[in-house]
Amino acid sequence: MKIRRSGIRFIVAHFLCWAVAAALCWYFSSSQTLKIVVMAVGLYMSFFVLSFFRIPNRKPLIDDKLVVSPGDGNVIAIEEVDEDEYFHERRIRVSVFMTFFNVHVNWYPVSGQIRYVKYNPGGKVFAMYAKSSVKNEHTSIVIRTAAGTDILFRQIAGIVARRIECDAVEGASCTQGDVVGMIRFGSRLDIFLPLGSEVLVKKGDLVRGCLSAIARI
Repeated sequence: MKIRRSGIRFIVAHFLCWAVAAALCWYFSSSQTLKIVVMAVGLYMSFFVLSFFRIPNRKPLIDDKLVVSPGDGNVIAIEEVDEDEYFHERRIRVSVFMTFFNVHVNWYPVSGQIRYVKYNPGGKVFAMYAKSSVKNEHTSIVIRTAAGTDILFRQIAGIVARRIECDAVEGASCTQGDVVGMIRFGSRLDIFLPLGSEVLVKKGDLVRGCLSAIARI
């Protein structure tokens, strides 16, 4: 397991804050129970923050005919929608909701050339709602596969999420299963597929980033 570099300062700062709180409690309080509680909570929260920024060791599913999930979470919607940012046509949208406890690193769902990257500032609608896909802060990435199929996936911030990290560079090549970035503290991923794609998941399914096949194209 690795730790995403951007998370190191958060991990260190969080650990130091709890260490100071525990030291002050140990020095000024005579309650052994309070001391134990503060130390236990501090250790638990530090471990939680550490685990949030983890990059698990996984062997990605590599298949040119498959779109794999760009993140961990539950499939909350599969529907036809009008995609008006890039395609301006009907697409199948598969949405994956990520909770606090999921891995929040994101992976490229297909291999190919990155044709489009755009960060869009926005609001903080609850990520379970469909309108969060366009109203919330989000980054859209379009990849053209070797077969010439364009796949758009979108990193969407939720109510608590405060920053989207995206390493994608327009014009560069990418490999299915490589890390593309992360969304901090609760979020959503939308994958926009061509009409006629064979969707391989159903609503409610638990998917794992770079491991679970979303669709066959």
